[in-house]
Amino acid sequence: MRPPTVARVTIVDVAQAAGVSVSTVSKVINDRYGVSPETYDKVMGVVEELGYESSLVASSLRRGSTNVIGILVPEFEPFSTELLKGISAAAEGTGYELLAYSGNLEHNQVGWERRSLSRLAGTLIDGAVIVAPTATVTDATIPVVAIDPHTGRTGPSTIEADNVGGARAATQHLIALGHTRIAHVRGRTDLVSARLREQGYREALEAAGIAFDPALVRVGGYRAAETTDAARELLTLPEPPTAIFAANDLSAIRVLEVAGELGLRVPGDVSVVGFDNVPEAANAVPPLTTVAQPLHEMGAQAVRILLGLLAGETSEQHLHLPARLVVRASTAPPAARD
Repeated sequence: MRPPTVARVTIVDVAQAAGVSVSTVSKVINDRYGVSPETYDKVMGVVEELGYESSLVASSLRRGSTNVIGILVPEFEPFSTELLKGISAAAEGTGYELLAYSGNLEHNQVGWERRSLSRLAGTLIDGAVIVAPTATVTDATIPVVAIDPHTGRTGPSTIEADNVGGARAATQHLIALGHTRIAHVRGRTDLVSARLREQGYREALEAAGIAFDPALVRVGGYRAAETTDAARELLTLPEPPTAIFAANDLSAIRVLEVAGELGLRVPGDVSVVGFDNVPEAANAVPPLTTVAQPLHEMGAQAVRILLGLLAGETSEQHLHLPARLVVRASTAPPAARD
């Protein structure tokens, strides 16, 4: 059985119900002069009653703007979702609507942000917040702000957390507990954030006089699926690590799962630390010690900067926000080994 067809309310329907011409309705919904306050109120009442919505594309072509901010993400996952919460809260009351857009692209498809902007810029969005862009967008025709750019602080305005300091704090926490054989599950090797987090890990080891051991580093690529082999290899070494610092929470949670599959206790046999502090970290078993990025603030700051650019500001901004360690139940002193 076919679903019933719901007729779309047109501008003609509004005009007939209000007893005015189509041109008068057009003047009202486009805020043009030549309409009395009484007629304006009458037409808007019918618009609300019938649920009429004008074409966003057609309106944008008439006005030269859409009052819509595009949020471009390579995929919807916990990190992006938390940023969206901060973006949404900051955009409320600004007069701008949000359009969250993902082409269901994988992280390894470099240049996805350029393709997305070419589809949306001009007719659908006035500006964009791009989450984790893989390339520097220097030729955009609209204002752009990048959150956690893979290429670092280049090109348009950027916002990132303190990757080095956060990773250093995570590793120092494990060292303070008494761990000396600490492994690291890296993010993607071509991304700045992954390299910076490994840098913080190495700096903490060096400061404590612990020699860096490349045999204790595996690539997890920021993704749970890719972390499986990395975690299994580390945890089945002849001399396995007593602690693992993973470059993001999804990887760390997968480490917890692999440890359980191997019959290992966390933190009894191995301590685990993540990075991001997405909600899933607190709900992991055991709850995950992690480095908290200020994800909501990062999203809110992106909106603030973008609104300034849309208002005519020309100076770029590159914000570097602090990260902090959140200690939960996945870390403890190492157990004595024979």
